[in-house]
Amino acid sequence: MRIYATADIHGRKKRITLIRNNIFKHKPDVLVIAGDISSCIRSARIIAQLNDMPVPVLAIRGNTDLAGMDRLMEEYPNISSLHLREVAVNGVCFTGVSGTIPLPFHSRIGFREQSVMKKLEPLVKRYSVLLAHPPPYRVLDEVIGRFHAGSRRLHELVLTRQPALLICGHIHERRGSAFVGKTLVVNCSMGRTGAGAIITFDPNREIKVEML
Repeated sequence: MRIYATADIHGRKKRITLIRNNIFKHKPDVLVIAGDISSCIRSARIIAQLNDMPVPVLAIRGNTDLAGMDRLMEEYPNISSLHLREVAVNGVCFTGVSGTIPLPFHSRIGFREQSVMKKLEPLVKRYSVLLAHPPPYRVLDEVIGRFHAGSRRLHELVLTRQPALLICGHIHERRGSAFVGKTLVVNCSMGRTGAGAIITFDPNREIKVEML
C-alpha cells in the first residue's frame, strides 16, 4: 500500500493544491491527514475540497481544528475521521486520536491523555497504522531545537502496543522519521517547505518513507 501522509495544512489553498498534484503524481492508495486541517475558519469548505480528492481520505483533528470537525468529516462520503475508531483500507487497519497536548504551548484542544489513551489502546495492534497529531515525547518533537513538545502518554502507548507505523505532525520543524522500538514514526508536517511523505507500507516488509 502507498500512503500519502500529510499534516498541518492549516486551510491554505496552496497546500491543498499541492496535495492534489502529489496524488496525481505519486498515485497513493489513500491520503491521511494527521491534524491541523483548518485554522478555525471555513472548515466546511476545506473538508469539501478534501472530499473531492481522487483517493479515500482518513483524518484526525489537531489543535487548530474546531471541535465539530470529526462530526463534519462524517457528513462527506470520501473522508473519514479516525478518532477512536478503526477503518480498513485495502486490508490495512488505520486508527487514530484527535487533539494534542496543551503544553508547552497553549492549544485550543488538548486530549486528556490518560483517559483517551485508555480508550485508544485496544484499537492499536501490531500491524496498525496509528494517526496522532503530536509526536511521541522526545521523538521528532523538538521546538526551537530545544523544547520537547511531544506526548508522554503517546510514547508509552507506542512502546506498549508497538504499532507498525505512527503518523504525526504538529512540530513543523521536525519533519522526518525515527523508530520507537519496532514502531516507525513519521512526522509528515507540511510546515513551511514540506509536502508530506509517501509511505510504502507492507507489514511483512521494511516500511519505506520518501519525504516530499
